[in-house]
Amino acid sequence: MRIKLLAFLFFVGLCSFAQDSTEVFLDEVEIDTAAVVIAEENSFSNEIINSKSIHNFYQKLAQLEKTKNCKLRIVHIGDSHIQADLFTGKMRSLLQERFGNGGLGFSFPYNLAKTNGNYFIKYSATTSFESYRNIYPDTTKPVGLSGIALETRAKDFAIELSVRDKSFSFNTIKVITPNNKKLFDLATASKEIKIESSVPKTIVHKIKKGEAISIIADKYNVSITALKKANGLKNNNIQAGKTLKIPTNEMQPQTISRKEFLPLELYQDKFSHNYYSNDLLEKIYLIPSENKENYALNGVVLENNNSGIVYNAIGVNGAKATDYNKFPMFFNQLKSLEADLVVISLGTNESFDKQDATTYFTNLNEMILAIKSKNPAAEILVTTPPPSLFKRKYPNTIVADYSRILLEKAEENNFAVWNMFEALGGLYSVNKNFSKGYMSKDKVHYSKAGYELQGTLFYEALFNSYEDLIHE
Repeated sequence: MRIKLLAFLFFVGLCSFAQDSTEVFLDEVEIDTAAVVIAEENSFSNEIINSKSIHNFYQKLAQLEKTKNCKLRIVHIGDSHIQADLFTGKMRSLLQERFGNGGLGFSFPYNLAKTNGNYFIKYSATTSFESYRNIYPDTTKPVGLSGIALETRAKDFAIELSVRDKSFSFNTIKVITPNNKKLFDLATASKEIKIESSVPKTIVHKIKKGEAISIIADKYNVSITALKKANGLKNNNIQAGKTLKIPTNEMQPQTISRKEFLPLELYQDKFSHNYYSNDLLEKIYLIPSENKENYALNGVVLENNNSGIVYNAIGVNGAKATDYNKFPMFFNQLKSLEADLVVISLGTNESFDKQDATTYFTNLNEMILAIKSKNPAAEILVTTPPPSLFKRKYPNTIVADYSRILLEKAEENNFAVWNMFEALGGLYSVNKNFSKGYMSKDKVHYSKAGYELQGTLFYEALFNSYEDLIHE
């Protein structure tokens, strides 16, 4: 039964990821059986371990499905597997297909930090920014919710945020900054100001073969001396094909245009500065609000007026639990996302640092406790790291140990676990998954298809656990 359900969910995922609202019938398409193949090759059950620890999340999910009168917010934190928002993008798509689209959630201008992010939102800016990732040691940097500090000392700039995927148009935007300082204003439109003036008329003459400087001077009724001075000539020698500037007393009109942004009225809560629009927005500008020495942005949150799922993805290439732990502002700002469920996907980078399982869990548990201390209502689900290889040939037995200790500690420490390591085939699955196109050449990272498969399998596990709960 679960294999059939998995095939159906994979089909739904393909349709919803394309954001195609056209109804498609099963007998009209050829279903990709990738998820079915993965499941058939393993004897395990793809399920959430210790699911009772996220009981409140499931209850609210059932309320959302039944009444469609609330939002349910998930925050998924991780490393490079999450930063690209392919795994999480598939989860977002599948959940919102069934339970409603409450908005994109957390967004960050990764391209301004010279790194990769998702496709859904495009950012551009009129100035350059400095960036600093949480994987580096300087804890004085304003690293917060994004895990990446983004800052500038420029006094006059604008960051344009525009929606590429219109299913994520928004009514509400939250701006998150260090210590919740008001560093930015928002503007939905700009006024063009035109300044009219007069400037000396510019005439440029291209020298023809056989022309002398005296001939050109006579043609434009200027002296040879004035012509030489305007062009920095020390003698009368000129060359065909070159150009000369012709001095003149004539004036010509000039229009200078510039944009003036019109700030919007923001309201402030404990964690962010917010703007609400009755109409859906597809574009907005972030501009400096005051004359500050430094402007730092930790991210924005985009939501619409609909009930449904808000799936926030936060990832940093190369990150480990210890990297998040060393920046307290990350945990303080996490409160702004109002998480019902926090999903943590870390461990691959720890394994390449050769951390033993006990050290890995100690650091991860410190992160879990910090999240719970600031977000007591949020429940925790940890995914095990996926299978990978060392040096593209040796099975990564360390992440196998991480998976084991997470399963052992889940009930004692009151968090749920999804065993992605086994869901993707276990210790010796990497070469097989690579041959199917699910992994990149380094055999550590996954391909787009591989990350989307992770999202499909995670959704199937979460969906089965949810179904078991509501049918008790």
